[in-house]
Amino acid sequence: MAATGWPGCANSLKGVILDMCGVLYDSGGEGGDGVAISGSIGAVEKLKASDLQLRFCTNETQATRETFVAKLQRLGFDISVSEVFPPAPAAVAVLKERGLRPHLLVHEGLLPEFDSVDKNNPNCVIIGDAAENFSYQNLNEAFRVLIDLEKPVLLSLGQGRYYKETDGLKLDVGVYMKALEYACDLKGEVIGKPSSMFFQSVLNDMGLQPHEVLMIGDDLLSDVGGAQQCGMKGVQVRTGKYRPSDERHPAVTADGTVDNLAQAVDEILNRRGH
Repeated sequence: MAATGWPGCANSLKGVILDMCGVLYDSGGEGGDGVAISGSIGAVEKLKASDLQLRFCTNETQATRETFVAKLQRLGFDISVSEVFPPAPAAVAVLKERGLRPHLLVHEGLLPEFDSVDKNNPNCVIIGDAAENFSYQNLNEAFRVLIDLEKPVLLSLGQGRYYKETDGLKLDVGVYMKALEYACDLKGEVIGKPSSMFFQSVLNDMGLQPHEVLMIGDDLLSDVGGAQQCGMKGVQVRTGKYRPSDERHPAVTADGTVDNLAQAVDEILNRRGH
């Protein structure tokens, strides 16, 4: 394998970005915290003990960063809020920068992230993984806000098709984003993976160039494809939402495919002589 391929690229890495749901843990289950995927807690510990920078990049939009990170800490992960990059804080920055007042179609647990934003007389719609809040009534309300605007703006916190919980696969925000796009004849703007701007914000925080960083995720399109579009290498794990058909995808080919995060981290660190 060439030094630029997987796992040869490990020698030149300076940082690693990890997806969270489906890589570190599966959400759902009794108590709602989810279940850590075998070996993932130790894999994070190994990365933190190495000379590589580590960040976590997630499209999680059912809870605030603080609540989300506290859940992962309860599962046993050594993760702090400053290391985690979800879409909501990035969306708040966009709203303030562009003078947008959102109508929110998001999970109730995410609402505190938007406390500092003016939501009166909305001139855009923000859609996140609203789960049970994706009722006909709520979707129709978002549709009416958009269709009545002269210049409708739809911001979507990710565009995933589905994700995995402990009891199986669940529809994700991208499905509902497409419904509103179709109904209003518009193109939504994605904040979160696979947006290059979103990945770049993580790279900026690390102070690294794309070719110095590896993304590891379970979503071939949002994690791997999005990272590759930004100039990073992308490795897919066979956990979470992974499907065997991903390895034959016509448009996106992972730089490597591994059974789980623990295997990926061991291959990286073995290459680097750790």
